[in-house]
Amino acid sequence: MKILGHIVDIKSRRIFKGEVTVSNGKILSIVEKDHNVNQYILPGFIDAHIHIESSMLVPSEFAKLAVAHGTVATVSDPHEIANVLGIEGVEFMIENGKQVPLKFNFGAPSCVPATNFESAGAVIDSEAIKTLMENPDIKYLAEMMNYPGVLFDDDEVLKKIKWAKLNDKPIDGHAPGLRAEAISKYIDTGISTDHECFTYEEALEKLQKGMKILIREGSAAKNFDALIDLLPEHFENIMFCSDDKHPDDLILGHINQLCERAVFRGIDVFKVLQASCINPVEHYKLEVGLLKEGDAADFIVVENLLNFKPIKTFIDGELVYSEGTHKINTIAFKKLNNFNCALKEEKDFHVPVNARKIRVIEALEGQLVTNEIITDAFINQGNAVSDVHRDILKMAVVNRYKNTKPAMAFIKNFGLKEGAIGSSVGHDSHNIIAVGASDEAICRAVNLIIENKGGICAVSKREEHIIPLPVAGIMSDLDGHAVGEAYAKLDAFAKALGSSLNAPFMTLSFMALLVIPTLKLSDKGLFDGNTFKFTPLAV
Repeated sequence: MKILGHIVDIKSRRIFKGEVTVSNGKILSIVEKDHNVNQYILPGFIDAHIHIESSMLVPSEFAKLAVAHGTVATVSDPHEIANVLGIEGVEFMIENGKQVPLKFNFGAPSCVPATNFESAGAVIDSEAIKTLMENPDIKYLAEMMNYPGVLFDDDEVLKKIKWAKLNDKPIDGHAPGLRAEAISKYIDTGISTDHECFTYEEALEKLQKGMKILIREGSAAKNFDALIDLLPEHFENIMFCSDDKHPDDLILGHINQLCERAVFRGIDVFKVLQASCINPVEHYKLEVGLLKEGDAADFIVVENLLNFKPIKTFIDGELVYSEGTHKINTIAFKKLNNFNCALKEEKDFHVPVNARKIRVIEALEGQLVTNEIITDAFINQGNAVSDVHRDILKMAVVNRYKNTKPAMAFIKNFGLKEGAIGSSVGHDSHNIIAVGASDEAICRAVNLIIENKGGICAVSKREEHIIPLPVAGIMSDLDGHAVGEAYAKLDAFAKALGSSLNAPFMTLSFMALLVIPTLKLSDKGLFDGNTFKFTPLAV
């Protein structure tokens, strides 16, 4: 197979007319050759940190959408399914991903459960990490979210890091807001990346201390604008990632969108492509071709170097996408799950409060971090209830692994005027999360998810809509386009109920993420991410 185009040699900072010859999945030759073919050939894009599960698609379905945007590989943390099913879940992701051409590179989840302050479905201890690190299918130790454990020399945490080092595998970080001596100690353990920076100054300090910084732009967490100005000077130590990408967003674009935005800002195209194509391969030692003779034939053909719209995507010399159509087969698989709680009653969501003041979670648009607000409680017959006029809504987290009393709190900025939204995609333990304008609506949303053994849903006074997620309670068993279209409709319904958030369901999924400050809710109670302790609702 021979392909003509403008060859983009990223490392040499050169573009020339040429011909690429592919044989047996490898690049046989790249030669200069004059022609009139107006297209560009370059290495494929790589998402340097993503939880495939957050697309609500299994890997084989994720691949169908990703290759349409020129993505040839991912660095994937199966942390979400591991919190539900443990190593069995990790193995499911690896084996399903192997059935399709896209190069999934899975890590060993380092924090299962993420903390001891929530109920998860499984545990992966240091001995399990040792076993995973010896597996050639495991490429790295995934994000070390337990940064307090690193800072305070927790024995289990240090053992996990040790096993990664002994197997010469990179260690990913997760240290939002960590600065000064604390981040220096974190780095000194061997942790080499961070994708959680939300300010320029924080990311610059980490770069100066030797870390690789991943600029994240997902469906909920959007840090591109805050960090992209670091790229021109630090392009050799920066990568692009999505972290979490909902299916409707994935239909529209992937890493190619970040390249387009960076070039639009006037950043040198070679530096942009270094971050999006080269750096992940070199840092994680990926078996992904970089458009060199002898490499695996993993490359893309795009219309131009402005919007990076793919014409064709090749992986190991196989044409996996061509002008609007993917070439990936549908894969049959066994649906694993772990859902063991009973239906709830409305009274389970009552919050008796005597105090006049309560702590409220303030959700922030485009951020995983939250604020803490102290405000007046709205009391009805001794029960603290939602106050839609002030946008102070009741929130519940329900343990999906066994029957326990729901944990309750209040949250601002979801904007619902009626009804409720709910999800069993609840980072990190994937318990059920719901926010609503009334106790009755919250109860209906939670029960709808329990009845389906997983899903995301929205309910009003007259309607109920759900996308079932029968795979571990966090992924669909359907085609990616079908899930994406259903999600877009459900998102629109949530917004019709009053939500003003750009991505209400993705934002909801992070409101139980205890390792991100400040105030969050687990199934065990309200949690202060700064002090790493539970805190009372009443002030």
